[in-house]
Amino acid sequence: MEKALKLVYIGNSTETLSLLASEKQLSVTAQGNILAAENYLKSGQLPDAILCEMTLSGGDGIQMHEWVRQRPDLNPVSFMLVTHEFKEDLYKEAFKRHIDDYFVIPLQNAESLVGRIEYLRDYRKKIVPLEPELEQEITYHMPLSKRIFDIALASGALIALSPLLLIVIIAIRLESKGKVYYTSRRVGRKPFDFYKLRSMRVGADADLAKLAKDKNQYASVSEKSEIDFEIPCGECIKLPEGKFCSPIIHIGTHSICENSYKIQQHEIDKSKSAFIKIVNDPRITKVGKFIRNTSIDELPQLINVIKGDMSIVGNRPLPVYEAEQITKGDMSRRFLAPAGITGLWQVELRGKGGDMSEDERKRLDNVYSDHFIGNNYSFWYDFKLILRTFKALFQKDTV
Repeated sequence: MEKALKLVYIGNSTETLSLLASEKQLSVTAQGNILAAENYLKSGQLPDAILCEMTLSGGDGIQMHEWVRQRPDLNPVSFMLVTHEFKEDLYKEAFKRHIDDYFVIPLQNAESLVGRIEYLRDYRKKIVPLEPELEQEITYHMPLSKRIFDIALASGALIALSPLLLIVIIAIRLESKGKVYYTSRRVGRKPFDFYKLRSMRVGADADLAKLAKDKNQYASVSEKSEIDFEIPCGECIKLPEGKFCSPIIHIGTHSICENSYKIQQHEIDKSKSAFIKIVNDPRITKVGKFIRNTSIDELPQLINVIKGDMSIVGNRPLPVYEAEQITKGDMSRRFLAPAGITGLWQVELRGKGGDMSEDERKRLDNVYSDHFIGNNYSFWYDFKLILRTFKALFQKDTV
């Protein structure tokens, strides 16, 4: 029996996945977003082909193709783009970027895809990969002085603050039942278990979705979630009946001109916040409010520092759902820096009483990350941020 072709499908089209799964000559591995796909391919898995949806969580198919082609080990793997509707501009752009093939959902059948994968597999074996020395990849190296300082300061602080930690732990336990510490999965330069003292009532995570919608500091004032096909195009109404300012896109039973579609999609993208920060969070307990205002709740992160998951100074480690939203484009630079207990944007945020836009936070993350490109790292820059952190520890708002 002929060995099945290995196909990685990046996206969430259940219709397409069902069709692919029905083909015995395909062995399909599904990855729902860019972050998951990158982690899977980094693990050494070498499929015969990648079939990637254009619209993804954390980026798009064009950006995923760029990432794949930057890795010499994935040179033999063909990359095929799939969209929910045909767009001539995207079709031309795909082949301009040397994407191997372009499909539109729903796929006609999986059998023809098998033949295409076999052809592209043989074709790509003949392509000579770029020499490793020609790759210009921005890399990060943890400075030895920073690591030594982290271990020394974190160890000394844990010993010195152990009596305070004991008192706070007792207070947390007396106020509400449940574990005194909180563990969550976070992403710095890599995923890790993140430790904090519990400042919220037990079961608070269940209320996050509603609070994020109503009180997210980074959310847009006017949130738009889907295309409205009833809104007339401002340019089309100026033209004679039957004339349109741009090509017509057909989505299901609806039609809309491309210009109006792009304008609305841009508004939707702007309204989707990558970060979630609840101002004056009602889930926080009385003890929790105190330890948050004084940053005592973050002391267990000193354990993360000793383990090497974090540094004293760095960019804030992100929950997985936030990290997925900013693995694209220029924002991915923030991950060049280590995850940190304190950092540039945290100091600036506290100095402003918790008032900071999402764009400004992203910019400050990148500003700090730039210190880890080449030989730009400065121990004294980190030390100044630590001194500024002490000045900003006490605040009125629970941000």
